[in-house]
Amino acid sequence: MAGTAEAAEAAPSGTAVVGAGMSVAGIAKSGVTGGGSAEGAVATGGGSAVGAVATGGGSAVAAAAGGGIRPGGRLAGVDAVRGLAVLGMFAVHVGPGAEPAGAGYLLVAADGRAPALFTLLAGFSLVLSQRGRNPSDAPGGWAARYRPLLIRCAILAALGLGLASLWPGILVILAFFAVYFLAAEPFTRLSTPVLTAVAGVSVAAGPLLSFVLGPVFGYGSSGRGMVPEASDLTSWAGLGDVVTALLLTGAYPLATYFPYVLAGMALARLCDIRERAVSARLAGWGAAAAAAGYGSAWLATHVLGSRERLLEAISVHHPEALGAADPVREVLNGQYGAVPSTSWDWLLVADPYSQTPLETLGNAGVGAALIGLCALVARHRLGAGLLRPLTLLGAMALSAYVVHALVLAGPAHGAASWGAWIAFSGGALGLTWVWQRACADSPLRRGPVEYALRLAAQGRA
Repeated sequence: MAGTAEAAEAAPSGTAVVGAGMSVAGIAKSGVTGGGSAEGAVATGGGSAVGAVATGGGSAVAAAAGGGIRPGGRLAGVDAVRGLAVLGMFAVHVGPGAEPAGAGYLLVAADGRAPALFTLLAGFSLVLSQRGRNPSDAPGGWAARYRPLLIRCAILAALGLGLASLWPGILVILAFFAVYFLAAEPFTRLSTPVLTAVAGVSVAAGPLLSFVLGPVFGYGSSGRGMVPEASDLTSWAGLGDVVTALLLTGAYPLATYFPYVLAGMALARLCDIRERAVSARLAGWGAAAAAAGYGSAWLATHVLGSRERLLEAISVHHPEALGAADPVREVLNGQYGAVPSTSWDWLLVADPYSQTPLETLGNAGVGAALIGLCALVARHRLGAGLLRPLTLLGAMALSAYVVHALVLAGPAHGAASWGAWIAFSGGALGLTWVWQRACADSPLRRGPVEYALRLAAQGRA
């Protein structure tokens, strides 16, 4: 599961977005998460995420009434969803195999959806951090406007390359999130209708672009999933491979994961979840989108004959997979962030990490439904209290991601059991609670990594 500059919501700091997306992407197959960074301009259209990042400052969300708003302007429901994504990331990284039986269904539910959820939340949080800002208040000059964003993304990329070099046994997503947030900057300037249209088109266009261009880069049938490491930057050839991986052939490439960022941005523009009715509609429409995505894939596979055509393609391009109990699943297990470019029918599946249009639609629907539901629950005192452990964890998602990767690179390397998942989850929930209690009146309450990232980018906490 895996993210990128701090967990931004309506937080007064411009770092919140990173943590939000951070843990998200980290849930990949061997997974990882990421977050994003930025505070922005105006949620309704113009303005730049960069300008807000440069200036910091509060958010209109903090001043609004209702909607489960935490001190500091953060929306508790959104943080709670991010906390759920962190626990899902742990399940994929240190839990047992995802088998559809008994408690294993919990792992099946997290498999593939956690990184998508983190990435969707990153886009959603980016727009929340822009609400109430006037584009005219953005600092003038290139350096003042873009320097904080570039610094945050550079630090996220360095963190990602460094953690991947430690071989923690997961697909570290932080470097990918740095690219997502650089790419998101121009889209913050679009009007809501245009942004919504672009997000809708990207759900199909991104996976299609990956499918068409894969063979051009030698990935017609072979597996993808490279995660850049620091050593890859020691040669021009390695640098070229890093760029290609970040954009197209890696575990969380821009082509197939950036649509989640755009979808999250569009949802935040369209849905003010501080309003009860809007949250309810978001939950309902999200569930409908999930049913449409996953249901269409099921129909294509079991009714329209796409599975039979895929088995024919597998017999030609992946004959070694025919001996598996599920040859289609066996081939997809070797693909990260994309499907093989050997049959158009691959674009009709919705298996975890396939990142087809149908899986993207289904995963985005799940994310929207969870945001709506948690926003509704957080409106009530009892609900907010029940969600509080998840809310605290979600607010420090970037720190949780970095620490869990370090632990996996050391004493817990190779852990894969229910006991390991319980230990990681309990430890993260407990430590974030203690941290926020101890640092309640300090800028460090945002989390140690979030605080350091903001300090480096803006020179102040």
